[in-house]
Amino acid sequence: MVDPSKISSVMDWKVLEVVKEVRGFLGLAGYYRRFIESFSKIAKPMTSLLEKGVPFIWTKERQAAFDELKKRLTTALVLTLPDLTKSFTVYCDASKEGLGCVLMQEGKVIAYASRQLRKHEVNYPTHDLELAAVVHALKIWRHYLFGNRCEIYTDNKSLKYIFRQNELNMRQRRWLELIKDYDLEIHYHPGKANVVADALSRKSYVNMGTVWYKNRICVPDVDSIKKLILSEAHDTAYSIHPGSRKMYHDLKGRFWWYGMKRAVAEYAAICYTCQRVKAEHQRPAGSQFTSRFWEQLHDSLDSKLRFSTAYHPQTDGQTERTNQILEDITEQVGSLPYAEFSYNNSYQASLKKSPFEALYGRRCRTPLFWNQTGEKQVFGPDLIRDAEQQIKMVRENLRVAQSRQKCYADVRRRDLTFKVDDFVYLKVSPMRGIWRFNMKGKLAPRYIGPFKIVERKGEVAYNLELPSNLSGIHDVFHVSQLKKCLRVPEEQAPLEGLDKDLTYTEHPVKILETSERVTRNRRVKMCRVQWKHHTEDEATWEREEELRAT
Repeated sequence: MVDPSKISSVMDWKVLEVVKEVRGFLGLAGYYRRFIESFSKIAKPMTSLLEKGVPFIWTKERQAAFDELKKRLTTALVLTLPDLTKSFTVYCDASKEGLGCVLMQEGKVIAYASRQLRKHEVNYPTHDLELAAVVHALKIWRHYLFGNRCEIYTDNKSLKYIFRQNELNMRQRRWLELIKDYDLEIHYHPGKANVVADALSRKSYVNMGTVWYKNRICVPDVDSIKKLILSEAHDTAYSIHPGSRKMYHDLKGRFWWYGMKRAVAEYAAICYTCQRVKAEHQRPAGSQFTSRFWEQLHDSLDSKLRFSTAYHPQTDGQTERTNQILEDITEQVGSLPYAEFSYNNSYQASLKKSPFEALYGRRCRTPLFWNQTGEKQVFGPDLIRDAEQQIKMVRENLRVAQSRQKCYADVRRRDLTFKVDDFVYLKVSPMRGIWRFNMKGKLAPRYIGPFKIVERKGEVAYNLELPSNLSGIHDVFHVSQLKKCLRVPEEQAPLEGLDKDLTYTEHPVKILETSERVTRNRRVKMCRVQWKHHTEDEATWEREEELRAT
């Protein structure tokens, strides 16, 4: 009979739930395949799960193969009795989940051992965790190892030189005193070769009382638990307030409850920070970089300022959209490292994955998904081949996303064309703070003209016949700035006050109040100015020196 205490780590192995756990168990079992008759035949139902594209379905046949392999691994055909006249070999490994070790003699297993990490051990650095696995093996097998020669193998190379290191912390010094009681030598063994101890250390310790649905945790119908999950996925520094679609995509792979998608959408919609910071997706109406300061700055830098097509925001739409995303993130959190982490680990609809996942093949760990990131162990030519496949997939996803957005835009799009000698109205820039035709707000005219079309320039531009007072304005305009005139009036709309860039300049009326703002090097006087044809509620703060210059 085999001592149950020696085989409990294998016999108590819980049901495998992900491919990573299957790979770890088969790695352990495969190490002793020469002691197991018909190993390949027994393990075939489980090895099929490792094939690419095969969905993870744990059938009765695979459960039977799993139980049979555990039975074979813990029978006397594999395990052997120790011979105290011969030396022992111990394989140790540690992970963020637990410690694992195997006691062997002449290639035969004497005992397995593993345990979970304690709360304080989770914070240990990697070097200390690997050393803790060695100490754990020496303590539980002291009756075998004390007084006998022992060879210890670990996948942490620095432990090989532990006896020659001068600077050790108090924990390491205490453990070193225990290690010196044994006749042992520590050797480096690569992690890929140390499959047995590695599998035991990474064995999942799952509470099987949890209800699962398609590999997702069924969250109880308790509002406080749901709110905690939503808060962790939306409000923490690792997530930085994603939208409802990104937030749902992150959660649906791990959790499930009835009405989860609606709950995610409602939580994101009522978020106080999102309502204050995130920009509305309205028609582009941002200020243009045409201020005196901007022009003088480029003159002093001896650089030429080039603008996109006038009043045509589609020219630089992709860049502006990216800038808006980054601006929203940086306004919600003051730490650039957190902002970078959140953006790289957030789901992108165009890529159908996060940028981190596209680069490394797995999700980055966060406190909410610490043990659900999967793994990727690809080396050599396979790494290059996998990278090429990822690049092709990303390019294809981007192409599909661009095509989809084009279809959305083309649903209501109609090609607008005019003929020579047609009369059209010209759109005036709707910049904030511009006064048009002595009318304010929504009632202000948005078009001037009509003007006669002289010539068509290409597919989307027209040459207009402008009056003499607009001679300083370039007379070729994009079709989006034109509107057909159905009836030509006898007189055109007045053009007084129209600048060369098709805007109207405002004039200050009075100064309501003044204040001083302290910068790093000096004090700046500010004035609250009421502008012509505007109320006091629409007053703006301006620099005193700029007002004097005007």
